[in-house]
Amino acid sequence: MEDRSIRHPCYSEDAHHYYARMHLPVAPACNIHCNYCNRKFDCVSESRPGVVSRVLKPQEAADKVREIAHTLPQLSVVGIAGPGDPLANPRQTFETFSLIREEWPDVELCLSTNGLKLEDHLDDLERLNIRHVTVTVNAVDPEVAERIYDRVFWRGKTYKGRDAARILLERQAAGIEGLREKGILCKINSVHIPGINADHLLRVAAAAKAWGAFTHNIMPLIISPGSLYERERRTGPSGIEALKVQEACSAVMPVMRHCRQCRADAIGFLGGDTASAVEPDVKAIRKTYTREEREAIQLELEKQMLGKRGERERRGGACGDDVRERRPAPVRIAVATRGNGKVNLHFGHAKEFLVYEVEGQRLQLLGVRKVQAYCNGKADCTDPASKRRMLEETIAMLSDCRILLTSGIGEQPTRLVREAGIVPIIGKGELEQELLEAAKYYRHLGRGAFSLEPKPTSNLGG
Repeated sequence: MEDRSIRHPCYSEDAHHYYARMHLPVAPACNIHCNYCNRKFDCVSESRPGVVSRVLKPQEAADKVREIAHTLPQLSVVGIAGPGDPLANPRQTFETFSLIREEWPDVELCLSTNGLKLEDHLDDLERLNIRHVTVTVNAVDPEVAERIYDRVFWRGKTYKGRDAARILLERQAAGIEGLREKGILCKINSVHIPGINADHLLRVAAAAKAWGAFTHNIMPLIISPGSLYERERRTGPSGIEALKVQEACSAVMPVMRHCRQCRADAIGFLGGDTASAVEPDVKAIRKTYTREEREAIQLELEKQMLGKRGERERRGGACGDDVRERRPAPVRIAVATRGNGKVNLHFGHAKEFLVYEVEGQRLQLLGVRKVQAYCNGKADCTDPASKRRMLEETIAMLSDCRILLTSGIGEQPTRLVREAGIVPIIGKGELEQELLEAAKYYRHLGRGAFSLEPKPTSNLGG
């Protein structure tokens, strides 16, 4: 199973530092309506599922893949995830996949669906050699599901309430079991909705394991403007709440920790998109690569990735269970990064932070914390009250971390981060090495009375 996902950034935590993905927005219609969703709302600054700038036709999408594949050699996966449901738009979805498969047989194809019509298209998935499918399952009990889904459109009829929930859950189970029979890897996505399914997600994890799913991705709720959940004033889980649910479910089956809840037109590395699917950033395009050059680059990346993995395993082996009592206490670290396995993002520009736990030489990614960028480069960024509020919200989201690792941080954020008991450290190198050095530095500071002072930082503003 691992070999089949070795270059898939959404299925492999290692791969997301080395390989890029591309989402094609060719599927506008949806056959269910979720209470947290409002697909009519779009903003270029939004980064969440269901958001696109423009829906593409199949040939436009294929042309876009050609353009990106020749200029982004790390592109290894092309997927369709919306903005509606791909299988509610089967003609557009499979026409697009057919065009890409014909021209780019080496690129992995991937699909994300709510599962309502999954069983109807298992043969289409097999025919096109689509080996990775993600199904969003937010509940396995109709009593819980009816509080999440407003309605379901099935076989020409609209269902609501318990009937809608029951139909959806039955179809999801049948489709996922069909994926297992076809030998197609399945990732289960679940939205963590406080007050609705937070405690129930353990049952979802158990069902996912029984279905033979590859991994379980538990995503914090993002509420769309104008949705029912916004009108009800619901909120997503805090970072600590999200971590507790993930930790509980990880005892049942593997849990994905590096999801970015991407737009349906995302392009590039997770956490560091180069462009939307409509307006590529031509400034980032430096060269046109041939297929042979792309494959050579991806092979080299694979070697680097496996080499890093081997180093990590050797470090872990050097601190086995027999010396656990001497291993330093774990340190939780928040990292600002735009991807590529480096510390390469200024604190004020970060819209998310990776949270790691470092224990001796062991590194574990705990999850991704989404925040509102403190300094977004716009005129309204100058409002002091607004900036202060965003800064305080960001620090609160990272309150359980002891270190903030970033490529730069300004004077006011440095002061407030310190006051919150978090040590800000400037780093601009390889992510794993910076994490190990930051944890070592923190432990050195803590030998005395824990009067923590960070390394000298560059006050670059924001």
